[in-house]
Amino acid sequence: MKTIAVIGCGRIAQNAHFPAFEKIEGLRVKYACDLIEEKAQAMKEKYSFVENVITDYNIALADPEVEAVYVLTPNFAHYTVTMDALNAGKHVFCEKPIATTYALAKEMADKAQEKELILNIGVCNRYHKSVEMLEQMNREGKFGNLYHIYCSFRNFRSIPGLGGPFTDSRHSGGGVLIDWGIHFLDLILYILGGAKIKNVTCDTYNGTAKDMKEYKYNSMWAEDTADIENGVNDVEDFVTGYVRTDKATISFNGAWAQNINKDEMFIDFLGDKCGARLTYCGKFEVYDAKTLETINPEYDIPNMYECEDRAFLSSYETGIKDKNNIENILESMKLLDSLYQSAKVSEEIKL
Repeated sequence: MKTIAVIGCGRIAQNAHFPAFEKIEGLRVKYACDLIEEKAQAMKEKYSFVENVITDYNIALADPEVEAVYVLTPNFAHYTVTMDALNAGKHVFCEKPIATTYALAKEMADKAQEKELILNIGVCNRYHKSVEMLEQMNREGKFGNLYHIYCSFRNFRSIPGLGGPFTDSRHSGGGVLIDWGIHFLDLILYILGGAKIKNVTCDTYNGTAKDMKEYKYNSMWAEDTADIENGVNDVEDFVTGYVRTDKATISFNGAWAQNINKDEMFIDFLGDKCGARLTYCGKFEVYDAKTLETINPEYDIPNMYECEDRAFLSSYETGIKDKNNIENILESMKLLDSLYQSAKVSEEIKL
């Protein structure tokens, strides 16, 4: 029986991790913790494996029965809660992004190493079947020279929780790049096989909702957190950039709120033997340069959250670091940090 605590019972907990926990035998959630007690209480009422509801996570950290904690809080709290948990001797699963800056992320990695504890990061796409298959294709040389990757994470008028924590840089650390972009860029670095960043250039824009009261939308993710009357919107809703690595170049465009009514969430992998287009969170097609054939692989897609949760629980039991260990995610955080630096100074950043 594994005993854990969950700190933060918001959307990612409710929609991803608690449903995954329900599928995993021998798992005991001794504490569900949230500053808003009703959120944690709702998890206890819904899932029989949740034993206690608390609002102070230090109660869970002081409990010797708790082996590991899930840090599913807003971005700004990842560093503090994770460091407290590591100092208390707990293994940690922390949702993405690692932290709001690379410097803080590096401190977290160093602390986990010092304490000889497992610290995994919730870049769930590394456990998506399509991403695993594309990584294997590249590792086996199927692309030939995989020289460029383009990704698009663009949507129409879909800023989440406008005026609330999503659009307040003090809470989120950024906008569409840190929210959506980290998933795309991390899976790309993973498929490339540990690519190292050489230089980056990036521009960010906050143009579609400067006047929040005039912002028009069809739907809004996390609308219950919005504060259009009195809140803050100081993060980017559009980003564009170019990255050189030691393995391939990467270009991207991302938008929470482009004024084009299209859902454009895909990644193109361009090799000299074949190319592939991955529909985000879906399947991919392969385009063979020799036969000009379009190949649609047939495969099932297991739940990636369940896969990453099983991997974390196994990792801290065996002590073997898996692909979501923080040591394997730091380059993605360095990339994110460098892109924001480039946008801030309007110059290329060399690493």
